[in-house]
Amino acid sequence: MCTCASILRELEKVCFTSNLCITFSTTTGARIQEGTDSLAGYADIFQRNVDASGVIPQISVVMGPCARGAVYSPAMTDFIFMVDDTSYMFVTGPEVVKTVTNETVTKEELGGASVHAGGKSGVSHGSYPNDVATLRAMRTLLDYLPSSNDASTLPVRPVTDDPKRSVPSLDRLVPDDPNMPYDMKDIVREVLDHGSMFEIQPEHAKNIVTAFGRMEGRTVGIVGNNPIVLAGCLDIGASEKSARFVRFCDCFNIPIVTFVDVPGFLPGTGQEHGGIIRHGAKLLFAFAEATVPKITVISRKAYGGAYDVMSSKHLRGDANYAWPGAEIAVMGAKGAVEIIFRGKDVEKHTAEYTDRFANPMVAAQRGYIDDVIEPHDTRRIICDDLRLLRSKKVDTIPRKHSNIPL
Repeated sequence: MCTCASILRELEKVCFTSNLCITFSTTTGARIQEGTDSLAGYADIFQRNVDASGVIPQISVVMGPCARGAVYSPAMTDFIFMVDDTSYMFVTGPEVVKTVTNETVTKEELGGASVHAGGKSGVSHGSYPNDVATLRAMRTLLDYLPSSNDASTLPVRPVTDDPKRSVPSLDRLVPDDPNMPYDMKDIVREVLDHGSMFEIQPEHAKNIVTAFGRMEGRTVGIVGNNPIVLAGCLDIGASEKSARFVRFCDCFNIPIVTFVDVPGFLPGTGQEHGGIIRHGAKLLFAFAEATVPKITVISRKAYGGAYDVMSSKHLRGDANYAWPGAEIAVMGAKGAVEIIFRGKDVEKHTAEYTDRFANPMVAAQRGYIDDVIEPHDTRRIICDDLRLLRSKKVDTIPRKHSNIPL
């Protein structure tokens, strides 16, 4: 109970003074002998986590066991870091699991870093081989974050990478074959200052990239479909991962730059039964609700509802661009032709459909794209827009709060 009281005092202090909060968690849960007093202490901490949410960034570093009710405090913070082989997070331990379900499972298999940061649960935002590497990663992340939701606390670094720098390599990064994969992170690194970025949840939902970087010395949030995994399709994991990231950026006045190459939502009964409609709506809601500067670049494909979801002009995107080879359509040429012409003269009609729709010009004519830009000019144009949008203000509808489809 004394531990809970100390934590409460510190949480209140950092919240009232608008200072970022870092919590180091190692606990096996409530003390049985303290009864409901320990449970009350937990709930008081949870309430302070909620009070601080969106006011100050909260980071949890789990460097040992974190079990039972205690896991919910890190779970409500913005970022969780874990240490490989020594960090565990679970609500019920292996002994309880064995008793209730007759499953034999180790702590690592149940809630280790390989589970939470390795692509299964998505609870953790990163794991590292030892304590020192974990602390270094945390300090790197801190370098990108403001201390509170006051925009004046956003870090600004000296501009040592020319914002007008041309990037000729971008002209060659996207393959001519629309079915050939490439790594979106290569594009992101070329655009950011010095090619430096800090990726969030790099091992979870790899078909989308979420990362912090800098442009002209100022922090930006990056969201990008990654065609090298699942062709860049949006699925349940990718939608949740990126929606959470977008909402964090919006809370703390961090501009969002979105790179789009998405053929649609991942099809299949697993996705439909898992609730892709509800989960995909989270990302749609997050982008639509965000009032920070939003800049979008379509590098290749933007098909169907996924085009709308990925920070389109219709979701109040501030600047939306497409590269010359981009395709913005309801669906790909082959699939569209097979539906429209019922499999007749597929090759002929595919060529006609491609010439007419597989380009950004139709969207540009209707004002859905602000400009068709050369890839090598992308960095310069984004930097110019970010500079212009620093004073952006949005009038919002008065309400208690929105109701995101959780």
